[in-house]
Amino acid sequence: MKKIVLMAVVLLSSVATFAQHATGSVSIKPEVGMTIADLTDWDGTDSRIGLAAGAEFEFQATDMVSISAGALYSMQGTKYNSVTYKNDYINVPILANVYVAKGLAVKLGVQPGFNVNSKSLIKTAVGNLSQQESDVKSVDFSIPVGLSYEFNDFVIDGRYNFGLTKVYDGSDSKNSVFQITLGYRFDL
Repeated sequence: MKKIVLMAVVLLSSVATFAQHATGSVSIKPEVGMTIADLTDWDGTDSRIGLAAGAEFEFQATDMVSISAGALYSMQGTKYNSVTYKNDYINVPILANVYVAKGLAVKLGVQPGFNVNSKSLIKTAVGNLSQQESDVKSVDFSIPVGLSYEFNDFVIDGRYNFGLTKVYDGSDSKNSVFQITLGYRFDL
């Protein structure tokens, strides 16, 4: 009897796990996670670990393809010697999601980002000094590439954002950001 109950639970959970979103449906996914950010073409830097949080809407165009768009607060920047460069953005990812297996999607798109905070934090023997950065560009563009997996409406999403635009005036450095989030999908 225990084996039959266990098999029934496994079968029912697999049906719920592989439930497909209906074509034409719209959902929202609040999500929170972390970023591991750095700048390209700047030797000797260390990654800045920060917060990623926001929400994305998703339109299921076909059984295999959906389009998503959202807004995510993203803590980016880098660390160099005793200075932490804090560049925070509101990113707007616009993605095509191709479901290669039930619940597993490959993502590719474009992402404009809008700088909302730029400052450097300098650690000294006396304490920390903070100053606003004025040479950070206000708009950033990147190409997000990633994977997501959905299980019982929980979605784990991992992306790498390839920076396309220079972050600072007079520098060739671009954003290089790995982001991982956990979200929950609500059908609308």
